[in-house]
Amino acid sequence: MTPPRRSAARSVASVEHGTDAPRLDPVDPRGLVDVGSDGTDTGTGTGTGTGTGTDHPSTDLPGPHDSRELERYVGADLTDRDLEGTSFSECVFESPRLGAARLRGARFVESVLSDSFAPELAASRSTWHDVRVERPRWGSAELFDADLRSVRIVGGKIDYLNLRGARLTDVVIEGCSIGELDLGGVTALRVAFVDCRVGTLDVTRASLAHTDLRTTSFSRIDGLAGLSGATIDDDQLSMLAPVLAAHLGLVVD
Repeated sequence: MTPPRRSAARSVASVEHGTDAPRLDPVDPRGLVDVGSDGTDTGTGTGTGTGTGTDHPSTDLPGPHDSRELERYVGADLTDRDLEGTSFSECVFESPRLGAARLRGARFVESVLSDSFAPELAASRSTWHDVRVERPRWGSAELFDADLRSVRIVGGKIDYLNLRGARLTDVVIEGCSIGELDLGGVTALRVAFVDCRVGTLDVTRASLAHTDLRTTSFSRIDGLAGLSGATIDDDQLSMLAPVLAAHLGLVVD
């Protein structure tokens, strides 16, 4: 599979009403070594570009505090694997199994993850810079205190996305179904949720700037004061009217 391209500084959210769009850098890893599902170097060197794929051989799957670059993992089973503090740079993951993998403090830079599966994604305090995530199937995704910058998540289903205390800069989540989205205490700048379906949204003590929630539906919102700085549309405002009235102590007669 050829890693998807992104147009540099592509604007996803519009700039109407003074809401700045996320600024996304292109992600296009080249010259990759193909690593088999058991961790062996397949020797195929199918990456494009000037790299041959033979300068970075990998004979085993990564472990804690490893540093990996220019690798393609196809169907890798990383279930229960200790990847704490591991760094992945310009890597591609196709259909990885990440259930209960310990990713605390891991770093993903200029990388692509497609069709990843994890009943529980344990990635607190992880770093995601210039990353594209396609069609994730995550149960409980623990990304609290994480740092996300120039990240796009497209499609997929996440039962519980815990971003409490995270730093989000230039992030787009598009066409994703999220059962519960916890943005409590997050610091968000130029973030857009596009055509998503969210059950419960928690924005308690969130700090939102240029955060676009239009086109996304919510069944419930907790921590209403934390919505300050977000952009919503008229339909969402109508839906929120009873909650806003209760929050302000208004009597509607």
